[in-house]
Amino acid sequence: MTTLRYLTAGESHGPALTVIIEGIVAGLPITAQQINEQLARRQKGYGRGGRMAIEKDQATILAGIRGGKSLGSPISLQIQNRDWTNWQEIMSPQEDAKVEERQVTCPRPGHADLPGAIKYGHRDMRNILERSSARETAARVAAGAVARRLLAEAGIHIYSHVLSIGGVASTTEQDLYNQATAGKIQWEDLQVQADASPVHCSDKEAEKSMIAIIDQAKAQGDSLGGIIEIAAVGLPVGLGSHVHDNRRLDSEIAGAMMSIQAIKAVEIGAGFESARLPGSAIHDPIYYHEEKGYYRRSNRAGGIEGGISNGEPLIVRIAMKPIPTLYQPLDTVDITNGQPVKASVERSDTCAVPAAAIVAEAQLAIVLAQALLKSTGGDRLEQILERVQQMHCQAKNF
Repeated sequence: MTTLRYLTAGESHGPALTVIIEGIVAGLPITAQQINEQLARRQKGYGRGGRMAIEKDQATILAGIRGGKSLGSPISLQIQNRDWTNWQEIMSPQEDAKVEERQVTCPRPGHADLPGAIKYGHRDMRNILERSSARETAARVAAGAVARRLLAEAGIHIYSHVLSIGGVASTTEQDLYNQATAGKIQWEDLQVQADASPVHCSDKEAEKSMIAIIDQAKAQGDSLGGIIEIAAVGLPVGLGSHVHDNRRLDSEIAGAMMSIQAIKAVEIGAGFESARLPGSAIHDPIYYHEEKGYYRRSNRAGGIEGGISNGEPLIVRIAMKPIPTLYQPLDTVDITNGQPVKASVERSDTCAVPAAAIVAEAQLAIVLAQALLKSTGGDRLEQILERVQQMHCQAKNF
């Protein structure tokens, strides 16, 4: 069984972010440009803060790829932090670092500041927020770019779009929901529309209202969250397993989505709606056709049954809370003296929902690539693709 795993390192204002990816098979075509395209998508989005005006994320391939193809050895990628030049004396790993400057002693409600400081014993909460920052997701997107290249070779593609921001929902949200659960969305067309939108939304009318509410929140020193839908199309039947909790595909996906900063809820397929309707209105009847094999005319299961992919599009929705750094900060306590104060303010976004959609795509790509390699094994790309084809044939001719 081939195992795919990755590890990121780096602080928000450190010199660089690094990711090492282990388990990618040999022969996978991958270039820095393909990775950088995904990094650029993450940096877009109406409502982003000043940090994105500084950074221009580019991945440097340090190991594991030669001549545009993976070697089968660990892949190492690095993304430089341009803002490091403004922080190198404060964030230096050397003993003479000016650690007494820019200290954070007033924790932000909703952030990792206080619980992290208590857990690790840091009186300066910069030692927590530098790593808990969503800046780390740039490294995850780089890893996800490699994973999605593997999926694309296997005919699996990932899409996303924003359904709502703050109190503004897409006017087509219910229609999109109905189409998704009916298995009728044209995902490629929807993705083109979403990528062309500054808020990553396919609904042009809702886009205007979303931009307006982001402007309003920014003027008030506030922040906004939203709901994102992510889909994977082209999956073979049989990824994941029912036999153990940590091998269930839906369990792996939920964990990956909840690992993204500020994500507070996940649903697959009909999700919470499943709790409100009877079984006859939720479960997807099964049909058979000689040419396409077993299929469903609806997709309320969201492409997973019993922890196993069933061949239908995989549909995931996530809820992102508003970013906890506010320019009109909330009440908190200064941990140096216990006195009530306003929370610390770090440079931040008003709304990062469009960017979170790209991070969610990357996380889904990683989980699905992991599941694909577990099911197919192999050390070379051609072995994986041959076994994926076998999985499709097996499901069709079962």
